[in-house]
Amino acid sequence: MRCTAQEVCDKLVNEDSILSSQGGIVFTFGGVGITVRQKDVVGNIMQEWVRGWLERKDIDFELSQNTQMPPDFYLNPDNKQENLLEVKAFDNERGPGFDIADFRMFASEVIEKPYMLEADYLVFGYKMTAGVVTVKNLWLKKVWQITCSSANWPMKLQVKESVVHKIRPGVFYSGRAKFKSFECLEDFLSALEESIYQNRDTRELSQQWKNRFLASYYAHYGVRLNIPRWSEIAERYRAQGQ
Repeated sequence: MRCTAQEVCDKLVNEDSILSSQGGIVFTFGGVGITVRQKDVVGNIMQEWVRGWLERKDIDFELSQNTQMPPDFYLNPDNKQENLLEVKAFDNERGPGFDIADFRMFASEVIEKPYMLEADYLVFGYKMTAGVVTVKNLWLKKVWQITCSSANWPMKLQVKESVVHKIRPGVFYSGRAKFKSFECLEDFLSALEESIYQNRDTRELSQQWKNRFLASYYAHYGVRLNIPRWSEIAERYRAQGQ
């Protein structure tokens, strides 16, 4: 059975009542079984659970072999350029702490694979209490709807010892978030381009990045995007209250 990402989300909420279900994680080794109470393992396990759920529902899919880049699932195995599904999860009481993608790899791959930008992100906001897991919220979003700017970069990034590693999410579900989510794909791309330029390890890529990406996007979709300069829109995405 073929399903879109939206249909998958609807089935989870309306048919399986995931927002009112409870579960847990049991680990068995050497004849000893325990209930896992560590919250940080839930996010990774949710992706495995979605795989099992898709199989049980007899929904067609194929797993991606690249774990560093979206998507996790191809919902149309016959056309891996559409109906892409990425699964993310976070502790609903702490806020998003997952990685979206490796920054350098993402910046390079979207040039040749602009359809990656249309992947749907199925995001679970979970709660774990005494080993019992519940899903408090479930969202289906595009990448620009879950990302934002930051104090030091046009795009929120994981930076360690001055080295950029991952694209990170914002608090996309709160109207009181310090940094609001990007309003559209073009603004996300503007922040991405400027971040590529500001990052010393990708500055060389930035020289032709925009032109190469726009040509690739047009070749794939027949649409000419208009990506604004970051300086033209940065004010809209500054920290609220400043």
